[in-house]
Amino acid sequence: MKIQLETIAPNTKSPFRLLHLPRLNHLFYWHFHPEYELVYIEGASATRHVGDSISNFEDSDLVFIGSNIPHLNFDYGVQTEYIKEVLHIKPSFKEQLLTNIPELEPINALFEKSKYGLVFTGDTKKRIGERLKKLHLLSPFELFMESIHILKELASSSDFFLLHDYPFVNRYRKKEQARLRDLHAFVDKNYQRKIEIAEVAALCNLGKEAFCRYFKKSTGNTFTNFLNQYRISQAKRLLLIGKNVSETCYECGFESLSYFNRTFKKISGENPSDFKKQYLVNLKRKD
Repeated sequence: MKIQLETIAPNTKSPFRLLHLPRLNHLFYWHFHPEYELVYIEGASATRHVGDSISNFEDSDLVFIGSNIPHLNFDYGVQTEYIKEVLHIKPSFKEQLLTNIPELEPINALFEKSKYGLVFTGDTKKRIGERLKKLHLLSPFELFMESIHILKELASSSDFFLLHDYPFVNRYRKKEQARLRDLHAFVDKNYQRKIEIAEVAALCNLGKEAFCRYFKKSTGNTFTNFLNQYRISQAKRLLLIGKNVSETCYECGFESLSYFNRTFKKISGENPSDFKKQYLVNLKRKD
């Protein structure tokens, strides 16, 4: 099983980044990232794979994952209608705030426990889940304050269990993490235009053939497939905020609408129009 380092673009200086209703159920995405992650999923029963721990959850799950702990996307293989909210928290939040402000010590202790992987249960899961579902409606300031309050409540809760007996240690070397992070950051910055293999190979001081072998060995994926998967994930985001299929195609770096449609269906199992229509249908049902 190959593992991927996910780079989360620092598009704001806020320590918090919310992913509202991200959908990756078609993709086996075994990955890690420096950011801490609080994830809530509702309306699904699936596998909870965090670090060395593999278990199942029923109906809903609320998990707090420490920095650089590999994990599988919680919606992998889910066929039911579900809600998923993901809150990423930059490491600097702990390093610069939690360790220096006495009033935040309980939250700092929560972040220390996240090294084991934390699963919240009972009333805590229910209450925090409802609050996470409303984060996307808040202004940036309100989201910041509500995130602090959510972390405070989690820190004081006894409704949890640990996924590991010892803090999980990522086995990837720091040099390898840095190289993969640079590659992901390059893609994040340039995916809207044509990217040549020679460009990314140069970032690693490798020739084209050597880079392709390195990337496949490191990630279990070809660079072209990875780039297409990244572009399709961005395409879904654009479609869900109102962009039409043609706009989305070219804004995500595809040069051909037919190739975009084929790639979208290959990765997602449905074409872009059907994906957007289904989302709107589900939205009306919830209303």
